[in-house]
Amino acid sequence: MTVHDDSAPDLDQWSRRLTQALQILDLKVDTQEILQLARQASGSVSPEAGALTTFYVGYAAALDAAGNRSSRTPDQAVRDAAATAARLADQGVNGGPDSVGWAATGQ
Repeated sequence: MTVHDDSAPDLDQWSRRLTQALQILDLKVDTQEILQLARQASGSVSPEAGALTTFYVGYAAALDAAGNRSSRTPDQAVRDAAATAARLADQGVNGGPDSVGWAATGQ
């Protein structure tokens, strides 16, 4: 699903303003991927899950890119965290590692 043509310029402008305010100008993120992830989580879990999911993906990617977990680039860290969240969102509220145990997850 894509952003409607009439809202794309507003979203682009908002993204530029926000990245400037947060001083993360060098971050390049696939906006469509993040929006799709938010829609997916909202649809399979609850309307509020989209916002939480994108926050957690960003936080996990920031930790990863900062070197706390690996040496991946910020872009790759976001893609990897988003892919993990998308797989979990596909399973809805009843799937994921907690349904079979966390032993193999390093948690």
